[in-house]
Amino acid sequence: MARTEQLAAPRPPSVGAEPARKYFAGLPAVVMREYLDPGNLRSFAQSSPGRLIALGLLLIGLCLAAGTLTAGTVSDRQQSLDVLLDDTEPEAYSAHRLYTTLSIADAAASTAFIAGGVEPEAVRDRYAQAVGEAAAELITRSGHAGAVSDTPEDARLRTGIATGLPVYTGLIETARTNNRIGNPVGAAYLSEASNQIQTALLPMAERLHDHRSDAVDAAQREHVRPPWSAIILLILALAVLAWAQVELAKRWRRTFNAGLLLASAAMLILLAWTVIAGSVSAAAMIQGRDDGAVPASRLAESRILTQQARSAETLKLVRRDATGDYDRIYDIGTTRLEELLSGYPGDAPAADEASDARAALDRWRAAHARMNETLARGDFQGAAAVATGQSAADSAAQVDALDRALGDGLADTRDTLRGNISRASGVLNFLAPGAQVLGILAAGYVLLGLWPRLREYR
Repeated sequence: MARTEQLAAPRPPSVGAEPARKYFAGLPAVVMREYLDPGNLRSFAQSSPGRLIALGLLLIGLCLAAGTLTAGTVSDRQQSLDVLLDDTEPEAYSAHRLYTTLSIADAAASTAFIAGGVEPEAVRDRYAQAVGEAAAELITRSGHAGAVSDTPEDARLRTGIATGLPVYTGLIETARTNNRIGNPVGAAYLSEASNQIQTALLPMAERLHDHRSDAVDAAQREHVRPPWSAIILLILALAVLAWAQVELAKRWRRTFNAGLLLASAAMLILLAWTVIAGSVSAAAMIQGRDDGAVPASRLAESRILTQQARSAETLKLVRRDATGDYDRIYDIGTTRLEELLSGYPGDAPAADEASDARAALDRWRAAHARMNETLARGDFQGAAAVATGQSAADSAAQVDALDRALGDGLADTRDTLRGNISRASGVLNFLAPGAQVLGILAAGYVLLGLWPRLREYR
């Protein structure tokens, strides 16, 4: 094998101690200038050992960069899943509960008025529970202000609802007081309260619900995308390792280089691990979306429509409405509700609950038709009894059954969604540290593979 030429230092002077001392003192600088001379550097870079060193540095850098980038990408994805599980999804569920409880409170307040005088205790409790749960959601989520998924718009909406809720409850209490003593003005206060919640509080709650649901959808879409940057860098590292082995085989007449083969194996394992684990994680997220988020969205909309239709049904009686406006609101809501429940996938979670809700809706519509027939005969008390009664043929009982079935279904679909998010994160648990280890191992194998070739040039 050819050996690199050693740089010759200038010969020291033969006479005089002082000149010799000065000579040796300046020798390192002379040698360094010789080594750093551009011509010498170009010559060394074009030599075989120079090329080997450059190749080794390139391969080591690629292996370390591939391992580090893959580890960082996986860590970022796991962190995003943790945020989705601990913050974004609970925020969306809280927004849904806020919207639903406000709707329930509005429907319960109107129902209480139909009875006249002192409202039934069950109806009063229903209203108080709904208002309390709405307030609790506002307080709980306000305590999470500044969370990762929180936005200024969402905070503004929660503040607006928190400000308007006491005004609404105050109007309801004034309406109740007047209703108990028989003052007709109670209906006017109830109308004002219902108008406030329908035109101010519920629209804000709906926007908050939509924002939070969109945040969940965006997080799911982002996770399903493959980590292209990490995959491309791993493929590049494998390609350069293969090219390097071909070059070594041609130049140094070595068929195989054990170190580079081991480095290639480490990068190949990391690439396969990244693709397989990422695919399994994405599949879990897709399943969570299809079996959890999508059915949950359908059930959530159904539950809100139920309360809106119930409010229209009761307000028709409270206001003695003869225009048909409330009947139109009821018909639009229940028609859409029927579409959602009829189209619910039979193989999705909570399919049984959706079927129960569909049956309760049919019974409710039958009770509503009977209420209208009774009211058309001028029997207001009989119509009110049908609307508020708890027998199987009355509206109130079927609304409760419908809401209960939808609530149970939402709990099932939410469990499915959260379970798949947890599984999507768990699949990636060991990939980030494993990527770092494999990147370092590959770099070490490159060094071990090229070191024997470099030693030949000593």
